[in-house]
Amino acid sequence: MAKEVGITYMDVVKDIRAGKFAPVYCFMGDEDYYIDNLSQYVAEQALRPEERDFNYDLLYGAETRANDVINIARQYPVMAERRVVVVREFQALADKETLAAYVKNPNRSTILILCHKHGKLDSRRSLAQEIKRQGVLFESKRLYDRELPGFVMSYMQRKQCAIEPAAVQMLCDHVGSDLSRLVTEMEKLILALPQGETRVGAKLVEEQTGMSKDFNNFELQNALAVRDVYKANQIVKYFDNNPRSFALPATLSLLFGFFSDVLLAYFAPSQTDDGIAQYLGKPAWQCKQAIIPARRNFSGKKVMDIISEIRQTDAKSKGVGGCKTSPGDLLKELVFFILH
Repeated sequence: MAKEVGITYMDVVKDIRAGKFAPVYCFMGDEDYYIDNLSQYVAEQALRPEERDFNYDLLYGAETRANDVINIARQYPVMAERRVVVVREFQALADKETLAAYVKNPNRSTILILCHKHGKLDSRRSLAQEIKRQGVLFESKRLYDRELPGFVMSYMQRKQCAIEPAAVQMLCDHVGSDLSRLVTEMEKLILALPQGETRVGAKLVEEQTGMSKDFNNFELQNALAVRDVYKANQIVKYFDNNPRSFALPATLSLLFGFFSDVLLAYFAPSQTDDGIAQYLGKPAWQCKQAIIPARRNFSGKKVMDIISEIRQTDAKSKGVGGCKTSPGDLLKELVFFILH
């Protein structure tokens, strides 16, 4: 069941659902959410609750040695088909390469799960190579901001809930790319739904987060897309007057991704609405709401100039060139440039 780096979260989940367990899993990378979620899921599916007392071991890298892990992994299960050994904070295990000899010839009745956060194994070393051959080596990468809406919609769909597009973007703007916190906020929203309702709207997000459903990055993006000068300036004024509701880096990141998509839309083989959505790999509603209107309202040259201006604004916000302009004023200047 050897798997190469590059498999997806769902690849691992599908194998586990099918009862295909590997003797060794290494979940590594910068995104904690997938590492924690997969390690828990494998353990839960591998053992019945009544089997856990004698067949589940939880170790921490900073508190153990590789030989201790090997000795426990070599033990056989007690009145169960398999045992599970989880090593959290595996990155802190000083002599981790010693495990390569075990992984080369693992105990097939043990599932060894190595949780390596904030980095990854050196693919040139023996341990990583043996895990590739014998088990599953999964790299958990942080999502780009543009990928967050897809994550939110997929999660809510698995929970059998719908969520309005505006609510999706509001939630992403409010939380950012911390997936664990994003999941926590989504669970709060699901619990806050009135009995019998299964659709999360912008109003509910506003109530639960304190974020305005009318004045946020998503609404700013939409106002700029249709060149609505009045609405865009209203939002900028709101941000300037409510600095706690506004983080310039998040706004710039959203606008940079948005106008990059607008620029790419010019090169779609099919210039129909659906063709552009398919080319960009984005939901049709997202393209029709903002990307396609912006493509009509801005020339390709203007879009390239806007992207350049966003980069310059980002540099100014970090003090490049001795700039001391406030975030609110920087956004005012950028929005004026975009609209004129």
